[in-house]
Amino acid sequence: MRITMMACAMAAGLTLGGSLHAHDFQVHDGHCGYSTAYDVQVMPNGIGFHRDAGQPVDVFMHDGHLRVNDREVAVNSEDATRLRDYEQQVRQLLPEVAGIAREGVNIGFAAMRTVLMTFAENDDERRRMVGRLDENHQQALARLDAGLGQGVWKSDDMEAVVEKSVEDSVSDLVSKVAGQAVSAALSGDQSKVAALEARADSLDKSIDREVNKRANELDKRAEALCPRLSSLDALQRQFQFRLQDGSRLQLLAYNNKTNNKKLTPATDSARAGGGESAH
Repeated sequence: MRITMMACAMAAGLTLGGSLHAHDFQVHDGHCGYSTAYDVQVMPNGIGFHRDAGQPVDVFMHDGHLRVNDREVAVNSEDATRLRDYEQQVRQLLPEVAGIAREGVNIGFAAMRTVLMTFAENDDERRRMVGRLDENHQQALARLDAGLGQGVWKSDDMEAVVEKSVEDSVSDLVSKVAGQAVSAALSGDQSKVAALEARADSLDKSIDREVNKRANELDKRAEALCPRLSSLDALQRQFQFRLQDGSRLQLLAYNNKTNNKKLTPATDSARAGGGESAH
């Protein structure tokens, strides 16, 4: 019984931690803690940064030109080169972030499928639950593809569009596992309890085999983003122009404890199952 309930918790932890929280985009390596207060939109004619609170509200850059709050900012040739480099690096970065987010969702749903296959009692139930799980999986991917996959980074929106699909699947699985555990316990049939605990014991090995390897590989992809974020930070620190209030333009901030929109994926959550603000 104890092991079965642990399996139930594992199902919730893997799915919520691995799928939903993968979109917090934070690497827990002690070194990569970059965040942005801005939504980012990559377009053919430039890159826009927008936030609802704080200044500046809107920043737009393209081909060495910069506009802040709809006003052109005069930049020298060195800063124009830096702005071109910054734009190019962001264009290259977001597709990789999208790919990592997509794989994080895939890993979470793979974990849920493993739990489902472990505890489904018959073929009809398995087909029904797999069908519902696959539908939720495809919906989550489609929503990611329609946002981040199209070059639009909105952290809050990403969480919102994936959350419903994940929660529905988690609810199905947790209800299933918990229901079996309660039924076995109330029946007084020790053979049923033993059989259920045997399934729970096998789940850990299945998760190791099906999920952990992929999560470890995703960790490496996430960590590979850190130098690229550091490069963006270095560029913005080199900008010589100043904003109207005399401050520097800071689109990216470094702070491991920040609550802003994080830019590198929390793959530790998927595997375990469980600076200053931007101006």
